[in-house]
Amino acid sequence: MRLQSSPLPSVLLFLLPLPPLLMLGLCSGTSFPSNINIGGLFPTGSHEYEVFRFALAQHQDIPKLVPQVDMVDTGSSFAMTYAFCSQFSKGVYAIMGLYDRRTVNMLMSFCGSLHVCFVTPSFPVHTNNQFVLQLRPELQEPLMALLEHFYWTRFVYMYSSDSGLSVLQRILDTAAERSWQVTSVNLDTLTEAAFIKLLADLDFKKDYQIIIDCELERLNSILNLIAAQRRNLKNYHYIVANMYTGALTYDGISVMATAFQNLRRQRIDISRRGNAGECLANPPAPWGQGIDIQRALQQFDERGHRTNYTLTVMELSHTGPRKIGYWNEKRGYVNTAIYKPVVEEFHGLQNRTYVVTTILEAPYMMLKKNHEQFVGNERYEGYCAELASEIAKHVGFSYRLELVGDGKYGAREAETKMWNGMVGELVYGKADVAVAPLTITLVREQVIDFTKPFMSLGISIMIKKPTKSKPGVFSFLDPLAYEIWMCIVFAYIGVSVVLFLVSRFSPYEWKGEDEDDEGETLPSSASRRALPTSSSELAHSPGYSQAQVQNQNQQKEKETPEHTNDFGIFNSLWFSLGAFMQQGCDISPRSLSGRIVGGVWWFFTLIIISSYTANLAAFLTVERMVSPIESSEDLAKQTEIAYGTLDGGSTKEFFRRSKIAVFEKMWSYMRSADPSVFVKNTNEGVIRVRKSKGKYAYLLESSMNEYIEQRKPCDTMKVGGNLDSKGYGVATPKGSPLRNPVNLAVLKLNEQGLLDKLKNRWWYDKGECGTGGGDSKDKTSALSLSNVAGVFYILIGGLGLAMLVALVEFCYKSRIESRRMKASPELIDAAMMSSSLGGIAGGGGGVVAGNLGGGGASGLGGENGRVVAHDFPKSGAQGLPCMSKAAGLGLSSTGM
Repeated sequence: MRLQSSPLPSVLLFLLPLPPLLMLGLCSGTSFPSNINIGGLFPTGSHEYEVFRFALAQHQDIPKLVPQVDMVDTGSSFAMTYAFCSQFSKGVYAIMGLYDRRTVNMLMSFCGSLHVCFVTPSFPVHTNNQFVLQLRPELQEPLMALLEHFYWTRFVYMYSSDSGLSVLQRILDTAAERSWQVTSVNLDTLTEAAFIKLLADLDFKKDYQIIIDCELERLNSILNLIAAQRRNLKNYHYIVANMYTGALTYDGISVMATAFQNLRRQRIDISRRGNAGECLANPPAPWGQGIDIQRALQQFDERGHRTNYTLTVMELSHTGPRKIGYWNEKRGYVNTAIYKPVVEEFHGLQNRTYVVTTILEAPYMMLKKNHEQFVGNERYEGYCAELASEIAKHVGFSYRLELVGDGKYGAREAETKMWNGMVGELVYGKADVAVAPLTITLVREQVIDFTKPFMSLGISIMIKKPTKSKPGVFSFLDPLAYEIWMCIVFAYIGVSVVLFLVSRFSPYEWKGEDEDDEGETLPSSASRRALPTSSSELAHSPGYSQAQVQNQNQQKEKETPEHTNDFGIFNSLWFSLGAFMQQGCDISPRSLSGRIVGGVWWFFTLIIISSYTANLAAFLTVERMVSPIESSEDLAKQTEIAYGTLDGGSTKEFFRRSKIAVFEKMWSYMRSADPSVFVKNTNEGVIRVRKSKGKYAYLLESSMNEYIEQRKPCDTMKVGGNLDSKGYGVATPKGSPLRNPVNLAVLKLNEQGLLDKLKNRWWYDKGECGTGGGDSKDKTSALSLSNVAGVFYILIGGLGLAMLVALVEFCYKSRIESRRMKASPELIDAAMMSSSLGGIAGGGGGVVAGNLGGGGASGLGGENGRVVAHDFPKSGAQGLPCMSKAAGLGLSSTGM
């Protein structure tokens, strides 16, 4: 039995050859009739009746077999009883026909009582009635032998109640002993819809090994349904435990014809006597010669079962049924199949035009702009179009490009379990080769063959290219993070405070006032001796006033040494800032502790400034785009940006089958997203990315992602690395003679570098966005004012702040001077009087004037406790010039 679909499953058929007959000669009789009436009981329109008439017509030798046929309902006991008795009353010598499970007991009763042989091709039954001769042998032992030979331990047994119950019992007993997994299905209780659902359930459970044991009429409809549901693929295997009843009927006629010819040669009397013609006689009168006919049929034992027979096992292949083994009672199953490797003869490939299925997907397969002007393969262009041409050139065959009907790559549909797309066309024999960006996966490899990959790739993420971030006013701060800048500020303050403290505690940072005046000329001893040495002397000396006495006391206080420290808090801050800016300072630490602080601060600033300078050029000259998504983890942990894949492709299958937590989370989101995030084709996915304003990410193969990134309007980009690693391959049907030569051609093209040349041609040479993807993520450009505007702002702000501080200082100083002058009017009067006396006293006045200048300044204290005195011209006792009153007044003004 050949199925109607291609490719065909491995179906095993049992066919029964005509066995040799061993005739046993009996005792000779007196007479033998020339015509032998053979009865026939067949249902209306049965094929067995046609075979019965044909077989009788073929056996016209003497004795001639004459048919006596009644068309009856084999399931009706009354009809079968009436027909049987009618046949027997007509003097038939044997009856051939069919029975039903409802009438088999009635027939066995009549045959056993009347000794009439009933030869039947119907299903065998367990009985000890030797007159019911069963042409069909029991199949329990042959079937067990086949299961052991093919190592079937998990299978489905589909049976009919009429013929399969005994086999089922044997299978279940063996399964219990050997731990087989057996699923039994009673076909009598299934409708067509229920049977189709059963096939889908078996496919879901991956039960691909099936035994079918039923009558021929039901078997035909079952095989048609299997072919219609595409359950006859290479991964399905069937054992059809059924025999052609028509062939058995023909064999039965041949057996009876040979037996009667042998009885005639032996002159055995087979005529009837007495009431042998009464079917319903009570008590029944058996036909005495019936036992002679039964004994003549030596192919049946005392129970009416076949003996000494051989079953041939046939396998249905692409070229038709072929014998792969046989079974008999003595040797069991003997395998005779010789599986030769397929010999690839390339010279025969030129005699056929192969169908190459493909799909429109840029840049792999595209229609030319003027494709209407071309016919056949010339209408197409692209990577796969050139690849198919090169493969055909290397292998040496003709081909015809055809687009896949449903526009899909190929996946198994969840409801029907049918393959769609290009994979389906290869599986169901509509195409010979698939040259397209078809991903090599496990589920596809189970039903079709792939060559070595012609391109390696992985799943990647496509998003809309974000707008470039405008450089900020303070973009020069970007080389260091915000946290680093804050730490630098705190470090600066901390170092300044530490430097201030160690300078206060260290005695080596303090120095006396006389150390600052070492270069200055002090008054001579003679001059000092000329002056009064005490206040009392001054008071009683002529020419000295009270103001002169006060000036003398202040001069003594000034001559007392004072200790000063350069590193006050402001000087410490100034030192740290100068070191950080690498500009130095006019003061430096003198103590060891202060120098340690300065050294570590210099080292710190060296590293920070070097790191900042190294990164500054890159941050100022590179325009960056802020991408919201950088990896699959970023997609999985957010819901604002939707993401999806191609519906019915390997990418969707990857997420559905993945056991990685991130991908499982992504699949859960994609499966439940509303509206759906899946797209029908890649072009729809790209359009959705471009129109979503950054709210949709498309997951696709990296090669296609890179190609689209090279196409205008250049507004998409690939982010992150590949999620997996896989490859595209050229596909052929299972067992196709094209697989090996096509595979060798792909390897040769790869070694020659032609595959890389094709990719460069269609990806980059024809790119529309420039080298490197056009507007790349990071693009070096010249500096603009916006990059360094913050520096100018700081400069202008610093200058303005300096002017403001200078104004504040001027106002503050003026106010202090004004208050002091108002608080010391006596000092001014004394200065004026001493100036008058100075004009008379000569050299003494010069000393007083100098003291007055120093005393007036003694009230102004400088930073860090240092006394800041106004410098007046100093001279010895003998060098004082004569000064007028006006000169003395001018000097006093200068001192203020």
